[in-house]
Amino acid sequence: MTKAGNKGGNLRDKLDGNELDLSLSDLNEVPVKELAALPKATILDLSCNKLTTLPSDFCGLTHLVKLDLSKNKLQQLPADFGRLVNLQHLDLLNNRLVTLPVSFAQLKSLKWLDLKDNPLDPALAKVAGDCLDEKQCKQCANKVLQHMKAMQADQERERQRRLEVEREAEKKREAKQRAKEAQEREVRKREKAEEKERRRKEYDALKASKREPEKKTKKETNQASKSKSGSRSRKPPPRKHTRSWAVLKLLLLLLLCVAGGLVVCRVTELQQQPLCTSVNTIYDNAVRGLRSHHILHGLLLGTWGPPHSANLA
Repeated sequence: MTKAGNKGGNLRDKLDGNELDLSLSDLNEVPVKELAALPKATILDLSCNKLTTLPSDFCGLTHLVKLDLSKNKLQQLPADFGRLVNLQHLDLLNNRLVTLPVSFAQLKSLKWLDLKDNPLDPALAKVAGDCLDEKQCKQCANKVLQHMKAMQADQERERQRRLEVEREAEKKREAKQRAKEAQEREVRKREKAEEKERRRKEYDALKASKREPEKKTKKETNQASKSKSGSRSRKPPPRKHTRSWAVLKLLLLLLLCVAGGLVVCRVTELQQQPLCTSVNTIYDNAVRGLRSHHILHGLLLGTWGPPHSANLA
């Protein structure tokens, strides 16, 4: 690899005022560091060398006003070539350029441009036209700048469109993610509610199972107490002919009273009382009237045997 320093000594020796001539130096690489150390060299001639590319740091030589890169083998310019904002004169004659970087539109100071003898894109070649004289080269610079600005605007619009598409896609992704998260939250909420309901049912079932023996015991106790109270309060079945029995009981009671009165009046010391005398008289008359009835006579004799025998005697 051949550099200017190897061909003709220090670059300062080649500096003539503000012009540095490195043409015909058999360069296949630009000595950018050495050139950056010479800010006075605003005019740089690199024509008739073997350059195929320019390094990206070449675009840092912003002090350049006039640049001659004709008759090299350049296939493309650096993407940020537009940083050379002070460049007014650019000669790219006889290279291998097909397109220019979009940043070329930033060369607002460019007044002169030659793109002849390059395999340019047909659209760019048509815009550039010929550069056979000063006027045509100035027109070339102006038209190419306008063309590149339009391309830059188109690319910016396309970039904005892509950004908008990406933003819309991102919004959709975010909306989808939010919907998914909301759905997951809803599922978790439903599962939590179902789990809570399941646990509540288990609790109720456990509580009910604990209460069941108590209910059963209480029921058995109540049934036992009811059966006891029922047995105590159970009345004998009503007898038939209740009224007849009542009359019979009443008659028996009267007979007992009469019998008791007779006993008292015939056996005790009260038989001399007027009441007992009347009772005894009634009794004697009744006995005499019923003597023909042997069964009753025998009953009366059996009941009142001794006193009656005494009276008969």
